[in-house]
Amino acid sequence: MKKRILTAVLSVAMIASLAACTGGTPATTTAGGGADATTAAGGGDAAATTAAPGADGKTVLNVMSFTVEVPDMFKKYFEVYPDRAAKYDLNTTIIATTDGAYEPALDQALASGGTAVPDLYCAEIAFVLKYTKGDMAAYAAPYKDLGIDVDALLTAGDIAQYTVDLGTNPSGDLVGLGYQSAGGAFIYRSSIAKDTWGTDDPTEIAAKIGPGWDKFLGAAADLKAKGYGIISGDGDAWHAIENSSSSPWIVDGKLTISPERDAFIDLSKQLKDGGYHNDTQDWTDAWYADMQGIGAQPVFGFFGPAWLINYVMVGNSGGTAPGEGTYGDWRVCEPTQGFFWGGTWLLASKDSPNKEAIGDFIEWVTLDTSDTGLQYFWANGSGGINATGTKDAVASGVVMAKSDGKMDFLGGQNMFDVFVPATAFAKGDTLTQYDQTINGYFRDAVRQYTAGNITRDEAIAQFKQQVADNLDVVVE
Repeated sequence: MKKRILTAVLSVAMIASLAACTGGTPATTTAGGGADATTAAGGGDAAATTAAPGADGKTVLNVMSFTVEVPDMFKKYFEVYPDRAAKYDLNTTIIATTDGAYEPALDQALASGGTAVPDLYCAEIAFVLKYTKGDMAAYAAPYKDLGIDVDALLTAGDIAQYTVDLGTNPSGDLVGLGYQSAGGAFIYRSSIAKDTWGTDDPTEIAAKIGPGWDKFLGAAADLKAKGYGIISGDGDAWHAIENSSSSPWIVDGKLTISPERDAFIDLSKQLKDGGYHNDTQDWTDAWYADMQGIGAQPVFGFFGPAWLINYVMVGNSGGTAPGEGTYGDWRVCEPTQGFFWGGTWLLASKDSPNKEAIGDFIEWVTLDTSDTGLQYFWANGSGGINATGTKDAVASGVVMAKSDGKMDFLGGQNMFDVFVPATAFAKGDTLTQYDQTINGYFRDAVRQYTAGNITRDEAIAQFKQQVADNLDVVVE
């Protein structure tokens, strides 16, 4: 997932940048039978060290990813299934999504075929539709061709429907699934809730901020009267809107601004003019400062999935135990409207000579609901799967229902009580492979409008012109 686990992304970005210095060849690591893949970097050179692929007659599985997350899962997989560790070597290529480096490299690898074709590859939400429904969809093998009993396992695992929708190709075959659930909640500060409304009860707070953006603005006014911002920047509200609109950006080849996205223009202006946020942008120091409570005004909350809590907010809270910074002062409740944000999907190449082996791994990661499946380890922060030992929401409702989602960061609240139903609200049937680009144009135009640099009409005209100039889309 883009900016998914910050420490992992940073390390992978280093690998990619070092590779660029040596002629652009991606860094590659090889793990035999689940042995640790090691990549050493020193003095400006990247070096990969492990046993040669295919040692001792083992079959080589080629894996291509943008973080170490999925390759590291193989270590646990081989631990759970030592018989498979005895049969396979893992040849891993990791290229960060930084500066758009991953997709071109993956496209070339898929198109080239041969022995170097990735048996397994990863795609994040920003570009997954390109590989499941779009320009590169023809390279993905249907899960049924990997020996996976798709229909039975989807039902048995209560797998989040939006992950299935996004992973289904134009022919109706499932070609990709995620292991996380990126259904969103509203993550808020208990102390601010109590100071403003006299309660921090998740049900009551959910009723304060929604459903609907009119109630959200009413809550923003209440908070402002107490000296608080309701969110850090308009991007926090955008994440609850971008993937939950009633229609896609492109309908029958034409650019379409859904009512929800059009309404966001006005919502953003109201939030800015009311001083209801600190006017930050995502992934900036000012945004992180608001997680610690040291921004221009204390901020009440953020819209986000469980991964935002575990991999971003915890590390930017200013503490590691309750009472330090904002650590322990956070709670989660139902959001103003249902949404999802993020995710990583696993796909197999149609040209892979190792479909059965890759199918077994994909099933263990995405559809196995047992206590030794990846999702159970992932949800409970156990088994050495997550480097930080964090808990995370997963795609299987069955797994989350039997897992412990209590977190000290959330004051002991079981986050799965909120994130399990949140998954049901998420939808993935209105996305297109061009969303990342179009969203960027739209957000830029809206920011210019709310800053007072252009009018609302000029913002829409600028947005449409950028789409017309850069994409093969009809703009009226």
